Amino acid sequence: MLYAGLDLSRQRLDVHVLDEEGRTVEVMAVHPDADALRTLATHVLLRGQEVTAAVESMTGGRFVHDQLERWGWDVAIADAVKVKGLAPLAAKTDRIDAWVLAELARRELVPAIWLPDPTIRAERERARFRLHLVRHRTALKNRIHATLMTFGYSVPVSDLFGTHGREILGRLAIPEPWATTLTTSLQMIDDLNVEIDSAEADLRRLGADHPYIPLLLSVPGVGQLLAYTIASEIGDIARFESPKKLAGYTGLCPIVRQSGPKDRRGPLAKNGPKYLRWALIEAATHAARDPRYRDRYERTKHRLGRQRGAKVARVDIARKLAEAIWHVLTKNEPFAPAGPAFTLIA
Repeated sequence: MLYAGLDLSRQRLDVHVLDEEGRTVEVMAVHPDADALRTLATHVLLRGQEVTAAVESMTGGRFVHDQLERWGWDVAIADAVKVKGLAPLAAKTDRIDAWVLAELARRELVPAIWLPDPTIRAERERARFRLHLVRHRTALKNRIHATLMTFGYSVPVSDLFGTHGREILGRLAIPEPWATTLTTSLQMIDDLNVEIDSAEADLRRLGADHPYIPLLLSVPGVGQLLAYTIASEIGDIARFESPKKLAGYTGLCPIVRQSGPKDRRGPLAKNGPKYLRWALIEAATHAARDPRYRDRYERTKHRLGRQRGAKVARVDIARKLAEAIWHVLTKNEPFAPAGPAFTLIA
């Protein structure tokens, strides 16, 4: 068995290969494209031994993983933060990082992350691209509002970008170049509306066949688009052993620092997919008005006060929704709030 560590940068892939005794077999650097990776894989395999490799999680890491596994390597993608914790270095170079990954692979200590299959990656890309477009549209709308404030105009309608709002914008006396900027921004918003509507139609159509979507729609605050986003970001629910594991994966749990009798809670960990956190917070905003969560939300909000109570209360509801989602998907049953196991009959 051979063990390879792979350190990837934009134009270079550093490779360090060890044997079972930890002796260096080969050190090289290749370009991280398909042809070079095929040559690398076959060159090492010519030694007549199987290859176990590790590459850090980063942009391009999955491409390297897929290409090398296609040619017969067994490749794990390592969590970069955990690798740094396992092997802190006084000197850090790409070649040293490759050796560290090879040594972790040899000792079976690679903190591997779960890698979604191509189908789940495609689902994530669709949901994330829609959100990307929505954020661009929001930025353009905020810019238009800022332009109106700059020249002392108030917004007399609730929807500045509806029919009546557009008529008002057309009558405003705004000097150049701000007038042209405003017109161009409105045109871009119209173009984005078309693309967002198309993306949402695709998500609704594809979500109709997703096994998780009908179950997620039963959870308070979760609509069709949020259900698709949550399902794609979770992937396979079986990889989470408990509801707390899923809640921890969302990054919505606070950092805990404990030493002896002292127990300090810090800010949110914010590990895991940021899109999953966003979707759960959005769902929590709607679920806070649902009778099944409203009392808990109001208690938390009033207990913590006006300054931060509402925000913390939404995060608390989002964690509860994550736990409920684990039960719903694991048991393959619609959402049912906790309650008494029996009712009294008069």
